[in-house]
Amino acid sequence: MRRIMVFGTVTLACAMALTSCAAGGSSTGQAAGKKGDVTLTFLTFETPNLNAAYWDAAIARASAKVPGVTIKKLVAPTADRTAYAKQLDASGQLPNIMIAVDSAGFAQAGKLVPWSDAQLKDFVSPQSNPINGRIYQLPYNTQPTPLVYYNKADFAAADITAPPTTYAQLLADSAALKAKGMNPFVVGGGGADTWADMYPLIAAVGTDVYAENPQWLADRSAGKVTFADPAFTKAVSKIAALTSAGYVDKAGLSRSYADDEQAFRDNKGAMYPMGSWFAASADAKKPSFDMGVFAWPSDDGRLVVPAYTGGGMSVSSTSPDTALAQKWALAFMEDKQNLDASVKSDGSIIAIKGYTPPTTMGPVYKATVDIYEKAVAANGIVNAFSIETGDGALPPGMSATTATGVQDLMTGRKTAAQFSSFLDTEWAKAKQ
Repeated sequence: MRRIMVFGTVTLACAMALTSCAAGGSSTGQAAGKKGDVTLTFLTFETPNLNAAYWDAAIARASAKVPGVTIKKLVAPTADRTAYAKQLDASGQLPNIMIAVDSAGFAQAGKLVPWSDAQLKDFVSPQSNPINGRIYQLPYNTQPTPLVYYNKADFAAADITAPPTTYAQLLADSAALKAKGMNPFVVGGGGADTWADMYPLIAAVGTDVYAENPQWLADRSAGKVTFADPAFTKAVSKIAALTSAGYVDKAGLSRSYADDEQAFRDNKGAMYPMGSWFAASADAKKPSFDMGVFAWPSDDGRLVVPAYTGGGMSVSSTSPDTALAQKWALAFMEDKQNLDASVKSDGSIIAIKGYTPPTTMGPVYKATVDIYEKAVAANGIVNAFSIETGDGALPPGMSATTATGVQDLMTGRKTAAQFSSFLDTEWAKAKQ
């Protein structure tokens, strides 16, 4: 699942007629011809990994455990379901159940039902992403965001014998790849998928800022630091330098998320910074080359992995039956088959006690989990900048503007200092 997306244009007519437009959906979850006592709308999204068949099967499994419910599936027109949920809310149509929708704004306005401690007892991190001390989204899934997936054949051709463990080694490896005529990094972010350009910056903020001060964004909220401060600007400078050195193909920044992934598969670059969900795709449809994975290196070689735990269901306080809606949401989230399907389809690292992934998972997924577990053991897990939710998050809407600014940074239209200043300006606007 993607966490930072930019919402595309959806016509008002589509928003007002969900049952007939492409962004709407179908009823599912009960046997044909047998309707439940309560109809609940469920907002989800579709990606190449999580397609319609995945969602329909998962909905059916949950509904089989909660009699009396008919689920009407709503599909966001882009992967940015949070923006779509806001649009629906503005027209009085906030869905009853939503998955991976940022609770910020909705919760403070009393539009979501909090989860109780008893309902959260089976989750590994039950207090993830609190809003005023309450939990509004089930924290079922951890996603390292990003790791770096790489083409082992390209590395060998450039005489690189092992993945880099320091940032200096990453730069040296990039230079070696470029000297052999290979593009070091595949980075996209075109059209509605501007969010896809964010991963190098998220990684650099993790190693250079959050590893030193895990509460940095909270300090920003308190006015103790700014984006223009040296630590943050240093991380930004690294990303600008990668592009100016020719290690990131500027033309590739116009690619959509799907085209970006395909470009890596087509060997148009040796390294692909991406969230852990890519591991499932890499194993399910193996490219023509062997693939490895490593954590974005820090300056001193410490293992640092940005990650997010959350992504689960939220329930609207205006649902026709909130208790039944929560019961259905928990049934969906805790169903073993649903969790296995999420692991297989989206490379999820399930954060529910007692869960074990299928033994058939492939080598890229296993390597991804291994890096995550090593980072946990090394106390090297940090927040993933711009993907945070809850009290310690960017102001609503700012993730999208940050991704737009990264486009300017990587194409040279903004310097590191200008980008940092841009973020401070956007912060002030968002806080007004």
